[in-house]
Amino acid sequence: MRPRCRTISAAIAAFVILIVCWTTAQSAEFTVEKTDRGVTVKLDGQPFTEYLIRSGNKPILWPLIGPNGVPLTREYPMRTVAGESHDHPHHRSLWFTHGIVNGIDFWGESANGGEIRHREFAEVQGGPQARIVAIDDWLGHDGHKVCEDRRTLVFHAADGQRIIDFDIRFTATDGPLVFGDTKEGSFGLRVADWLKVDAPGHGQIINSTGQTDAAAWGQRADWVDYHAPHDAQTLGIAILNHPSSFRYPTYWHVRTYGLFAANPFGKSDFTGTKSQPDGSATVEAGKSLVFRYRVILHEGDEKAAHIADAFAAYAKERFDGK
Repeated sequence: MRPRCRTISAAIAAFVILIVCWTTAQSAEFTVEKTDRGVTVKLDGQPFTEYLIRSGNKPILWPLIGPNGVPLTREYPMRTVAGESHDHPHHRSLWFTHGIVNGIDFWGESANGGEIRHREFAEVQGGPQARIVAIDDWLGHDGHKVCEDRRTLVFHAADGQRIIDFDIRFTATDGPLVFGDTKEGSFGLRVADWLKVDAPGHGQIINSTGQTDAAAWGQRADWVDYHAPHDAQTLGIAILNHPSSFRYPTYWHVRTYGLFAANPFGKSDFTGTKSQPDGSATVEAGKSLVFRYRVILHEGDEKAAHIADAFAAYAKERFDGK
């Protein structure tokens, strides 16, 4: 019986090794939970971000936890942290809005500005990826509806990176829709103070054409990366603009003080000219406009994180038959 026992024991050992290897090879697991505030997203049981249905005048993602559990966006004004900058309180972690929509300011949270009001979640799902689909109404300060958006956020992880795909479709539901020519927009985030180029940060901005720091402002590019050393490591955030996104490649409203935004509408400000056609865009009643971005939270600088390769792979992805 001993040889048979050894055979069975060897088979069991091999089976255990197979299970361990299979488990190790599995992708990350995302869990999502609806709350009164929105939806929390966890990666392998640890906090990643929260989709807040309202902060200021709009939905946002906050916090944005990068590799090794380090927050990569500023806490203010959602939370007060000693020593953190308090400028531009409308810069709320990660958001999508714009400074002139049918003549209304949705960017600056002014008293006469607009509000992006969450209507409903169409989908909230976890698993190897997390997926949140939300529908919002854009309202003037008097409550009249300007338009609506349907935003799809997909969270995934690979090779130590945390990735958020942010696709947003605007529909001119209540007459023609005009996005005005202004630098104050559109898909943006505010980096943590240690990430910014200006003191007290030690960061660097670089885009796909090699322009850096202040020289990257107002330029058109496939992607931009913002990275800095932090506690004996380098961490960063890249935003990639998909070729099917409206008016690709976008202009970038990226500042050395920490604002990091993609804005395809601010031609006059970015180029310093008032030539026609300007940067505004009109959407006919009943028609739609689509924007697509990928956010990568990564270790290392843009070279170590292979951001150029990540863009090449992202650009090959097709949406709606494109």
